[in-house]
Amino acid sequence: MKILLVGDYSNVHATLGAGLRKLGHKVTVASDGDGWKNYPRDIDLRRHSMGKLYSLQYLWHLEKLFRQLRGYDVVQLIGPDFLPLKAERILHFYNMLRKNNGSVFLGAFGMDRYYIEACLDCKTFRYSDFNFNQQIRHSKENDRFIADWLKGAKGQVNEYIAKDCNGIIAGLYEYHAAYQKIFSQKLTFIPFPIVPDHETKVKDTLAKGRSIRFFIGLMRDRMVYKGTDIMLKALLRAQERYGDKMTIQQVENVPFAQYQQMLLESDVLLDQLYSYTPAMNALEAMAHGIVVVGGGEPENYAILREENLRPIVNVEPNEEHVYQALCTLIEKSHDIPELQRQSKEYICRHHDYLKVAQQYVNYWSSRL
Repeated sequence: MKILLVGDYSNVHATLGAGLRKLGHKVTVASDGDGWKNYPRDIDLRRHSMGKLYSLQYLWHLEKLFRQLRGYDVVQLIGPDFLPLKAERILHFYNMLRKNNGSVFLGAFGMDRYYIEACLDCKTFRYSDFNFNQQIRHSKENDRFIADWLKGAKGQVNEYIAKDCNGIIAGLYEYHAAYQKIFSQKLTFIPFPIVPDHETKVKDTLAKGRSIRFFIGLMRDRMVYKGTDIMLKALLRAQERYGDKMTIQQVENVPFAQYQQMLLESDVLLDQLYSYTPAMNALEAMAHGIVVVGGGEPENYAILREENLRPIVNVEPNEEHVYQALCTLIEKSHDIPELQRQSKEYICRHHDYLKVAQQYVNYWSSRL
């Protein structure tokens, strides 16, 4: 197949593209690298300025580029906001892709209208980025997302693309649950792709007699939304109690390659407080035998049909529960090697990028 992957979140399309190429397909990844994370791509869609003159030049560049993006058997969009443009302008480029290529598929991989609607109904999820049971989570960022996706043009474009495209692929349980209500006949679930690490052995933390190394990545403008503010408080409380039994590495806004290298030196990652599932950051860590404290609800294992492995230290979205989970992990540190082993096996079983790429090919073929 000749495949075009447009846009990227968290290295999903770059990794999927690598898997598809291994399977013998011709793949082009066009993205902006997901901002400062700078993920690899074949065509660079970065927008370097929001100034009026540069914006006009950028639009002209896209117009010429998208005229050349034709003849692909499959085009997949990372989401309805696959370009760094206003929604009204994105629709024009979607229609160009639709006209000049075979089948077009929408990725349900991140924030969009249907996910927000599912969160706000306070029934689909017990907790989420937008609710605690029947209580709505209010914040400046949440209000902005609601305004953009439910009241603004983004939501209208999302609806248009979802109805018009050939199929929708959800990468996490939450996104599948959000789209299932309306688009069940064109929706499928395929786990996120990860390159397994067959080289790194499980760290023997206890035998070396060293402290447990905890890792937490911070984005200052999104700490409340992601829940890392609460996780960090719990982590610091644990450090006060256990002292030299643990160390903490805080990392803020570094490029992906540098971030990954720093992460590999850790034993435990704290990530995504309000998620039912491990997303790309956590999955990358698990591939290297790093224990994840975050989302590992029963729904996550159920959608994968996983009955035995339970590598994720699942936490509820409150500081006390995170703190107690960390205390248990430190006091029962002899369990860490087994959690690390299960983490690597979990990735090989469900997220191996070659297995996942083949699942995409199978689904695309069924919808062509």
